[in-house]
Amino acid sequence: MEQISTDVLIIGAGAAGLVCALELEGLDVCVVAKAPLGEGSSSAWAQGGIAAAMGEDDHPEHHLKDTLDVGVELSCKDAARVITHEGPELIEALIQWGMNFDRCDVGKLRLGREAAHSFRRILHANGDSTGKELMRALGQALMRTPQINVLENCHAYELIVENARVKGAFAKDALGNDLQITAGAVVMATGGVGGLFGYTTNPQTACGEGLAMAARAGARLADMEFVQFHPTAIDVGIKPMPLATEALRGEGAELLDSRGVRFMPAIHDDAELAPRDVVARAIWRRTKAGEKVYLDATKAVGAAFPDRFPTVWGYCRNSGLDPREEAIPVTPAAHYHMGGIDVDLDGRSSLFGLWAVGEAACTGVHGANRLASNSLLEAIVFGRRVAKDILMKNYKDPIYTDPQPTSSGTRDLSQPLADLLYKACGVERSESGLYEALAQIVDWQDQKGSFTPSFANKLIVAKMIIVSALERRESRGGHFRNDYPQTDPKQARRHKITLRETDAFIRGLNLGTDIQGAEKSCQKPA
Repeated sequence: MEQISTDVLIIGAGAAGLVCALELEGLDVCVVAKAPLGEGSSSAWAQGGIAAAMGEDDHPEHHLKDTLDVGVELSCKDAARVITHEGPELIEALIQWGMNFDRCDVGKLRLGREAAHSFRRILHANGDSTGKELMRALGQALMRTPQINVLENCHAYELIVENARVKGAFAKDALGNDLQITAGAVVMATGGVGGLFGYTTNPQTACGEGLAMAARAGARLADMEFVQFHPTAIDVGIKPMPLATEALRGEGAELLDSRGVRFMPAIHDDAELAPRDVVARAIWRRTKAGEKVYLDATKAVGAAFPDRFPTVWGYCRNSGLDPREEAIPVTPAAHYHMGGIDVDLDGRSSLFGLWAVGEAACTGVHGANRLASNSLLEAIVFGRRVAKDILMKNYKDPIYTDPQPTSSGTRDLSQPLADLLYKACGVERSESGLYEALAQIVDWQDQKGSFTPSFANKLIVAKMIIVSALERRESRGGHFRNDYPQTDPKQARRHKITLRETDAFIRGLNLGTDIQGAEKSCQKPA
């Protein structure tokens, strides 16, 4: 097994991981990327933009209020204050790294508006190509930094833990060779869980493996039940699903039912710009009933589509649609995970030597529902904060023994798992559906040693999402229970859990392994 030693190991190469790497001046950094740099992360696919209070009439306090309002009483106010108040400074840093934001004719930053924002504060690049431009700028800055070593097409699958300290990770390189990467500090930046779901706007690499690695090592996770489903994934049979950015609705695009009737004004005062969970449920209920739902931007954008929204334009044209003249068929799809590895305001996890950043982390900023375009903002702000914390601690390589990775098999059931999760843990959930899915996962996990490391990790994350969803007997933000449709003020608290606690919960159930009999064989916990 080849051994690599570095000061800091960053697992994941999205915006959060790259910002962190660039800020670790003076340290040797190894970045593990599942795909070629810039291609395998959700950051590169982001269309909506980056939210920051850059307007003359705006203020970070206004941005903070909007963030907390959408979080449905679960957002960590201190963490939300961090991103909203430090955000403008990080926008300037991105410009220094070479990012080209869209500007007005007079040279000022062009600011857009999206759902639940009270001001125009969304910065875009090349219209709806913000993530792509962000990753281009960060990638080029990375290439100019010699102390950063990027291992592309490399898959980390298990953390190295010794004496209750994280000291590196096991990985496989592009040729399938085993690697043991040891480091004084490890940063988990592996992204979210969207790739676990049958309908998703995320790359398949965003499947929660970093969360599973941390959980198996003993880390505490938080808010796992809160998965945000983007209302307007383009429904043309492509997987992962192309995204019709929320900025279209910000410019006046309307949602129509199969009869061509606009329905959102009757559901929420903000109509198409209502919080994402509200819009997603409104669309989901129509699609579940067999209706088609369409996003009509023919009047709001019309002939300007190719220039204003080139990414969506390309997706539509490749599918035979002309959004200048036709409405776009849409449906909800898994888009963002508010949960993740529980961290403090410096990105430190509950395990010594392990930090987490970006969508893999749960800072508490988003609470039960993320405010549009706050994800890239959180990634860059906390990317810098994690780097500063590591630099202050001056971590260097400790001395290691010779640990060995857990053995595993070759089977992979990712597609059946994706279908199972979307059905049971999608836009709307119920106790019976969650128990049924849990029964199947337990059945699969009983087949020990037969699955690939990647699929074994997916099962862990899926199990923790389902158990967290079962324990929250209410509806709040991205988590909606048909059997508990109301928000319960008594449950206005964050849910933190370890893998050990998850397994103890399952052992406390009278849980059968036959999916068809799951409802009958499951004993509801007290």
